[in-house]
Amino acid sequence: MSTSVPLDPATERKYAGVGRCKCSFWFAVAHDILGLCVMMVGVFGGLLIHDLFIYAGAIIIFLSLIWWVFWYTGNIDVPPEELEDDVGLIELKSRGLGHIVRRVSDRLSSRIRGSLRSLREGPWGPTGDHRPEVSLSTVCEGTSYSKEGQRETLSL
Repeated sequence: MSTSVPLDPATERKYAGVGRCKCSFWFAVAHDILGLCVMMVGVFGGLLIHDLFIYAGAIIIFLSLIWWVFWYTGNIDVPPEELEDDVGLIELKSRGLGHIVRRVSDRLSSRIRGSLRSLREGPWGPTGDHRPEVSLSTVCEGTSYSKEGQRETLSL
């Protein structure tokens, strides 16, 4: 006779130390150390272009913030129940006010879309026979053309 052991499907692996994103953490630390070293060379190095080193070190430290943000967002823990709810895998048990509001919103937006579509097509439809006439006048100067404007009718 076998005995079954209940398993919890939502168990997560615990990460010790710096968390899941070790690479981003070490890149951020390396950029901080490099930026600090470059900045200190500019401050205490006695070089002619000390301001270049100070600004470069500050920029490197500022760019390390990108790696810190990657590390922080990679270590955010979200329970699996919330993830399933966000992507719509859990069926709604109660179809209350939220469902009614969504239905009304869908109907209203489809009516607005329909009215905008009919305005764009015009009263004669998208492939109607009514074509507006546009008059186009050109004025040409020179010896080969007459000095008064020429009028042509262009049909769209």
